[in-house]
Amino acid sequence: MQPTLKQCLSCGKPIKGRIDKKFCDDYCRTQYNNQLKAEDTAVIKKINAVLRSNRRILERLIPAGEELGKCPRQKLVDAGFNFQYFTHQYSNKKGNVYCFCYEYGYLSLEGDWVLVVKRVEKQQG
Repeated sequence: MQPTLKQCLSCGKPIKGRIDKKFCDDYCRTQYNNQLKAEDTAVIKKINAVLRSNRRILERLIPAGEELGKCPRQKLVDAGFNFQYFTHQYSNKKGNVYCFCYEYGYLSLEGDWVLVVKRVEKQQG
């Protein structure tokens, strides 16, 4: 009785070597794993593109040398800002919730205005 040959999970060629081997070579192993991750990678790239775009929009709304700015909410909308995507939120002592895209964030104010802020890391000394 001849032992059944295992086939490479990527290309289907017969595998020679160890009994627990799943791929015929490193190329097939890499191809197989990249293919498994491709769908997740596409989703992550799309989300990161939106986050980077939001960050650039917020960055442009703060005057040079300043840490904050104020603008009508519609200005963000017109620039293509997507309010559904942000990296994290921060609540201050007053209970105001800021939404951040990396180090740039915003706080919705009364009258459809938005406060745009840049979080500055404090130097430890």
